[in-house]
Amino acid sequence: MSRGICPRVNSCGSFWILSAVIFVASVIDVDAYSCHEVRTAFQLRQVGPLHRVPETPGTDVDLLVCKHQGPSCCTRKMEESYQFAVRRETLHNIHSYSYELEHLLSGHLDAFQDMFQYLLSFSQGHLSSLLEVTYFSLSRHALPHVNQLFSSLSLYLRGANVSVEASVHQFFNNLFPLAYTRLINPGIDGSMMMGSEMGDCLRMIRQDLNPFGPHPAIMAQELAGALGAGRQLGLALEEGLEVMNATEHVSLSKECVKGLVKMVYCSHCRGLTLIKPCVGYCLNVMRGCLASVSELDQPWRRYTSLLEQLTHAMAGRHSLELALLGVRGHVNEALLYAQLHGPLITATVDKVCGLSTGEPTSIQPTSPEVTTSTVTSSSPLPSAAPSKSLPEQWLGQLAHLRSSFPLKPSKNNKHSLRTLSREFLMYLQRYKSFFAALPEMLCEGENVVDDSTCWSGDDVVESYTGRVVGNGLHAQRQNPEVKVRSPNPTLAEVKERLERFNQETQERFPKLGQVEAWDELGSGEEGSSTDCDDEDGCQASGDGQRETPHTEASSEGKSIARQPGGDSPRENPSKPPSVKVIGGSASASWARPWSLALLCAALCLQWTLF
Repeated sequence: MSRGICPRVNSCGSFWILSAVIFVASVIDVDAYSCHEVRTAFQLRQVGPLHRVPETPGTDVDLLVCKHQGPSCCTRKMEESYQFAVRRETLHNIHSYSYELEHLLSGHLDAFQDMFQYLLSFSQGHLSSLLEVTYFSLSRHALPHVNQLFSSLSLYLRGANVSVEASVHQFFNNLFPLAYTRLINPGIDGSMMMGSEMGDCLRMIRQDLNPFGPHPAIMAQELAGALGAGRQLGLALEEGLEVMNATEHVSLSKECVKGLVKMVYCSHCRGLTLIKPCVGYCLNVMRGCLASVSELDQPWRRYTSLLEQLTHAMAGRHSLELALLGVRGHVNEALLYAQLHGPLITATVDKVCGLSTGEPTSIQPTSPEVTTSTVTSSSPLPSAAPSKSLPEQWLGQLAHLRSSFPLKPSKNNKHSLRTLSREFLMYLQRYKSFFAALPEMLCEGENVVDDSTCWSGDDVVESYTGRVVGNGLHAQRQNPEVKVRSPNPTLAEVKERLERFNQETQERFPKLGQVEAWDELGSGEEGSSTDCDDEDGCQASGDGQRETPHTEASSEGKSIARQPGGDSPRENPSKPPSVKVIGGSASASWARPWSLALLCAALCLQWTLF
């Protein structure tokens, strides 16, 4: 009887043992395909709500992007979260690379504008000092017109629709009645003149009468040329910021987002959270996503070339600084010209405006400090020969004025406009091919792997075997990863606007390409910004022929530094820094023997008489 029972017991034990083995095996199998790592990555990268990630892989999952055979840790809701996350991450990466370029443009736009305003303030103080010291009789009434002139120039440099030529001629129109009543004919009642029809008549006939000779026209031409390049540079930097702003807010197409999800997150669905995309695969995806952005490459290269040329035109030969420094000299020469031609001006005014004033009381300069090297009383009024242009006279002498032009109003005042420009050009070199290189930059570093075992979008492979396409819309026709159906309309408009800006700049400055470029951008950088270098002309060449500013005793016995070009002694305005006086000019050197000879003659005469 016992024999009949034993077989049943053995069969029952075998059944329970088999069941236990099957249960343990199933538990081990479930643990092997757990979605724990996927949940961890989902949480760390802040993709979305954690409850969307299943605990274990599912076999019956209907996915739209990350399709594959076998169990998956992804769901439809997870795919939606992945699309949102990959869009956010890609735009963030684009912003991180474009931030430095945007900061370069905005930072140097502010620095250049600060420098422009400082130079304007310096020149305005320089001119005001001339009027207050040398032409005191008209300075009080002329200073408001000086303020108006430099306010117009400031607005022009900031991009306002202001004409430099019109502003300069308006200044001299307003200056003529003052010069006529206080310098040429000081006996006339100036207050009555300014408020009467006579003042209006003088302002109206100024350009036809030409009482100031060629100096207003020369001054207007020099300022328009030098300030025009600076103004256009500011407008170009603003245009570049608009391009960068449009690029940062570019929208990614649906095809692009799907390709990004497939590249970045579809490997997670298989539990492969640490695998990286292949380099070639990443380039195809990014070049497809940024096809419209890459279309900006050619106009952007032309744009950066124009930035270089404008910078060279503005600061390469110190053009802007010299033009602003020359305002004082041109105004001084213009007033001197009017005094020396007083009789002819008075006779013409009598005929046109109907006021009999007789002969002018004084036709000589009102101060012994005013020189007459470029104008003679015998030269005819309408066709006086213009003096040598100030930039040519001062190119060799600007070396000693370098400390007068800081980078911007700062505590140290170490930098000049040329140093600022050189620094800007050096940094600009890095971004000439920014839009073409952007896909490559997004596929560098830890984002991809170029070794074996990388993600190809469908599986783990040893290397990517697909065709790697180039940049631009045309090349994406052969892109195996992202289909580009049409260009981005916003970026197409940005490209058209940038091309139009480049064309307008080239038409406005047709000789930009002829401007001489600096040979080396690296000189004058950190470590030498406070020292003069030969490139900036800060040291003598050793030939002994270069002109240098000289000192001259005024009527009161003060030693005053004179500006090149024969101006009156330079006073110290409120803002401008002092100009260092070095050496003496040739005229001063040959004058010393004559002074000694006169002194000896005076001593001999005194000894003879007494």
